Formats: sequence, C-alpha cells, structure tokens
Amino acid sequence: MIKQRIQRLESLLFRHERQARSQPPPRPLKTVRDVIDLLEEQAEAIRSDPWSGAIEKARALAYLAGVARRTMETGVIADRMEILETILRQRKGNR
Repeated sequence: MIKQRIQRLESLLFRHERQARSQPPPRPLKTVRDVIDLLEEQAEAIRSDPWSGAIEKARALAYLAGVARRTMETGVIADRMEILETILRQRKGNR
C-alpha cells in the first residue's frame, strides 16, 4: 500500500516537472487581446493544477476574472478615445 502511494506521488511529481519544463516562451503584452489571452492561459493552468484545492482555485480564478474585466473595460475606453480623436481631427481639418 505504501509502495503504491509512493509510486503515485512520484508519478504526480514527474508530470508536474514535465509541465514546468514545457512552459511557453515569454511574449510581449502590447494589446488588450494579448493580456486577455495570457489571462485565459493562466486560468486554464489554475484549473488543471493537481496541487491546489478548490478554494485556492476559486480565489485565483476570481482574481483573474476581475483583472480580465478591468482589462476589457480599459480596451473599450481606449477604442472610444481613438474614435473621438479621429472625429476631432476630422472636424479640425474641415475648418
């Protein structure tokens, strides 16, 4: 029985080490879409983490969801500002 538990723990450790080595290379975060993609990737990593409990996962996912919401809101505001700037430039050019 103890031997089986040790083998199971070794198997989990081996899988965890393999996952850690297969991390994607760092990427620049230049757009809202880049940030959202990164947050989605991290949310999936949290969901698949065998070492975390349900409460830890829920807290981490709630935090990421809050960051994602603020990021999307910021993206919408930035898009609106670009539209307004374009309209103001056009008005200024017509005078």
